[in-house]
Amino acid sequence: MKTLKNDNDVNTRVGKRKKRGKTKRIFWGILAALLVGIAGFAYYEYHTVKNAADSAYKSGGISSAENGSKNSVISSSKPIAILLMGTDTGALGRTYKGRTDSIMVAVLNPKTKKTTLVSFERDQQVNLPDYPDKSPSKLNAAYAYGNAKELAKVLKKYYNIPINAYVLINMGDLKTIVNKVGGIDIAPVLSFSYEGYTFTKGKTTHMNGAKALAYSRMRYDDPQGDYGRQKRQRQVLSALLKKAESATTLLNSSFISSLSKQVQTDLTFADLTSLAKNYLAATKNLKTDYTHGTGYMQNGVSYQKISVSERQRISNLIRKALGLKTKKISTDSIDTSTSSSTSSSSSSSAGNTPGSNASGSTTAPGSDTNTGSNYNSNYGSNSNSTYNSGYGTQDSSQNMYGQNTGTGY
Repeated sequence: MKTLKNDNDVNTRVGKRKKRGKTKRIFWGILAALLVGIAGFAYYEYHTVKNAADSAYKSGGISSAENGSKNSVISSSKPIAILLMGTDTGALGRTYKGRTDSIMVAVLNPKTKKTTLVSFERDQQVNLPDYPDKSPSKLNAAYAYGNAKELAKVLKKYYNIPINAYVLINMGDLKTIVNKVGGIDIAPVLSFSYEGYTFTKGKTTHMNGAKALAYSRMRYDDPQGDYGRQKRQRQVLSALLKKAESATTLLNSSFISSLSKQVQTDLTFADLTSLAKNYLAATKNLKTDYTHGTGYMQNGVSYQKISVSERQRISNLIRKALGLKTKKISTDSIDTSTSSSTSSSSSSSAGNTPGSNASGSTTAPGSDTNTGSNYNSNYGSNSNSTYNSGYGTQDSSQNMYGQNTGTGY
């Protein structure tokens, strides 16, 4: 046993123990402060994101669908069909009701890890289930009259597809959302100049919010008219999906706060958390498509007729993406009555079918390739509709939705 030589040795060892004890207290104090700080920041981030998500929430009145209710679908990680509606009218107020310039359905399937994004022709003539006195109308009138619930019913009626949730996006301030994710990379599907920006076909370009908005907005100089604009809008939304495919981005407080000002949805904060956790892998494999119709005039109103076979094709596509059996769609009287309509098909004289190209080869009507540098593979197809110079210029509120009371939107 070692003995101490003198009192100095005792004092030295006691001093070292006190110093080590003080160092440990400082270390644990710093660690505790750091943990409290992290917890406080996480609490702040959590509540910021939750409050932002809560402010964007608004029930659309969509009832339980064929594949289950929104809650049951999300809680069991089943494939989900989300109705996406875009408006381009400036600030998105919580009481907003008006035209939906873009109508899409996104199917996220976490099992197959695939997302299917389909655009619907907004000028399709339809009968509104809950508003027979407003029928026939255009598809984009359904939300104006009966919110997301009515539009979901119309899609069920004409395409036999279930809708589980909805998202209404203010396309007019899309630039804010794009800027929040650091911009997006897009290979333009055609060359054009618009609002001071120049786009070159096939040349991948990094776009900030303003440029992406200009790219998605142009219509009148597009040889495919509204179909072309729909393609570019799908391309922008697809690029956004890729940038926001990480939970870090999706649940970022700054991103969500910005998004909540431009979005209305019936997806709750808990829903968004589950989507971020269980569905994000599906966004890595994205397929896009769209309905293809024939333009015609009826009582001074321009409409799009979507054939029964085309509606069946879209129905089969979406139902298969949801893991559901295909079903025969119903034939609405509008589809079989042509006595009061005059076709304005621009490609019928050329003998081309929807999706055919100049060389005579055919693709599925309206189908696009998976997003990426080859996004424009089907862009050159002839459009089956003609957009006249007065398209969309009617200001009358009573006729703007295509109700058969005179000249309208």
